[in-house]
Amino acid sequence: MTVVDALTDVAGLRVGHATRAGDGWLTGTTVVLAPEGGAVAAVDVRGGGPGTKETDALDPRNLVQKVDAVVLTGGSAYGLDAASGVMAWLEERGRGVPVGPDPRHVVPVVPAACVFDLGRGGDFRARPDAATGRAAVEAAAASPPGAPVPEGCVGAGTGAVAGGLKGGVGTASTVLGSGITVAALAVVNAVGAVAAPETGVLYGELFQGPVRYPDARVHEAARRRLDEAASRNPVPPLNTTLAVVATDAVLTRAQAQKLAGTAHDGIARAVRPVHLMHDGDTVFTLATGARPLGGEGPTALDDVLAAGADLVTRAIVRAVRAAEPVAGPGGAWPSYGELYGRP
Repeated sequence: MTVVDALTDVAGLRVGHATRAGDGWLTGTTVVLAPEGGAVAAVDVRGGGPGTKETDALDPRNLVQKVDAVVLTGGSAYGLDAASGVMAWLEERGRGVPVGPDPRHVVPVVPAACVFDLGRGGDFRARPDAATGRAAVEAAAASPPGAPVPEGCVGAGTGAVAGGLKGGVGTASTVLGSGITVAALAVVNAVGAVAAPETGVLYGELFQGPVRYPDARVHEAARRRLDEAASRNPVPPLNTTLAVVATDAVLTRAQAQKLAGTAHDGIARAVRPVHLMHDGDTVFTLATGARPLGGEGPTALDDVLAAGADLVTRAIVRAVRAAEPVAGPGGAWPSYGELYGRP
């Protein structure tokens, strides 16, 4: 199997983006499409201002066992309409919870979460809708198995901003010694900073081996640029960081929920502070169940939990590094690469 260091390294998962930029637009939607038959899913919401759909259905105490897709979208609560387009696409293919004797009688359960990017393209009313969601799920379905996932200012990361820098989408994966694959995809749109104000180093890179600190003169010039941009941008600090952590392991719904919870540690390593009242930080888990978890007792899950948090951190770093600068009627946000250079 070719590894692309992305969420799609979990066999059967596909990712599609729908991106709208220009003419007042700076937003989009990202869909993670599960394999036929769905995947065990869970969620952990820790931000003080979340915008979500169908998250209660994922509670292990409730009925739904598997889901067919997860939607991450811009547009704040308005953008949750994108999930309707994904539901319609799934219904047309008979995918969802059976609710009658006719196999066409299904109700697709499509959990969704949104980031705040309203007005960042200049038009407050330019936001994802059902057609945007359909375009994203169609892009996911059309992608080949194991396809690379575009990163940066695409999909739900199109209008994302992270602590004054341009945010975006990032993804990463690993294969554990057991052969289990764990992967993450993040949409980085945070009130908190992703780079240390004293040095300019990305917080997430402090957990990823050797750290190269920016030159002091480069950092000082970057701080001036960020301060100038912040003084001109009218958009209030209403943000959110979203993530999907996936694995091919067999997980119970309770284990999947534990994975979603510990994955928030990955956000906390890369964004400071996190889980604020203006954030809607949310992590979804998908488990396709292709490989037994192995081991005995509760500690069998530990390697997956640790990897999930690590990969969320790495996905956030990749999102910030892949982002491109944006300047338009809705504001100006330099990119980390523009200010500090590419690695």
